Amino acid sequence: MPSWLPPEPTVYVIPLYIATLYGEGALLARYRREKRDVIGYERQDTKASILMGLGSLFFTGLINISVFALAKWLYGHRVVTLGTGVLGWAIALLGWDFSFYWFHRAEHRIRILWACHVNHHSSEHYNLSTALRQPWTPWPALLFYPPWALLGVDPALIMISGGINLVYQYWIHTEAITKLPRWFEFIFNTPSHHRVHHGSNEEYLDMNYAGALIIWDRLFGTFTEEKARVRFGLTKNINSFSILTILLHEYRAVFRNVARANGIREKLGVMLHGPEWTAPSLVTRSSPDDR
Repeated sequence: MPSWLPPEPTVYVIPLYIATLYGEGALLARYRREKRDVIGYERQDTKASILMGLGSLFFTGLINISVFALAKWLYGHRVVTLGTGVLGWAIALLGWDFSFYWFHRAEHRIRILWACHVNHHSSEHYNLSTALRQPWTPWPALLFYPPWALLGVDPALIMISGGINLVYQYWIHTEAITKLPRWFEFIFNTPSHHRVHHGSNEEYLDMNYAGALIIWDRLFGTFTEEKARVRFGLTKNINSFSILTILLHEYRAVFRNVARANGIREKLGVMLHGPEWTAPSLVTRSSPDDR
């Protein structure tokens, strides 16, 4: 990272990622031999997730430079100064997590944003490598995170809080942990809560958007407990380990449907409605790629 940028926590914990990937892989392999109900790892799937993560470091890094630059500009027009003490850190960490909840929710409910985020859900496995299958084009971050600088949060604290938030979410992508103490499950996002989020079961769709704190889902009506066995992946799986397919399959479907929809209202609807929405003009002439 350039010296003028704040530290990026996700880079510093790469050795931890590598060690825990190997450790979890061995543990889940043992569970499978013991006939426990886990899916475990698949070599090609894991390779695809790791490559997606490496690409995300570069492309999301470019977006983060813009997020930081905008936050610095807004900080020059701040209404208060929170400083870099306990209060500044608390608002930075809580603020990022609150904004993440709404950003994440928007990614699931606005199809053009889903086209970016869907790659994170495209694996039919659920393990620590799935956490690395990150989007490459999360440009709406420019809208959700820099405004905290206007409220007095130091831009460096904003960016570091984002990295801490992402590192926290790494460990919750696992089948190896079932349930944690009730008080922890009530406040924090956990493997159980996040497995629900990655489920393609109808009762699990669009639930548990939290980053670190599950309280946002409890407050805003998007929380559900893990009950039925989670079926990981998409409602229509892509059945591919190709990086280009993982990255672009939903963008292709969106723009194909935009081209075929009638009129500006339908075309905008394809992009701005949820991914389950189908333009009326496409209902009677749908193809397997239409939604």
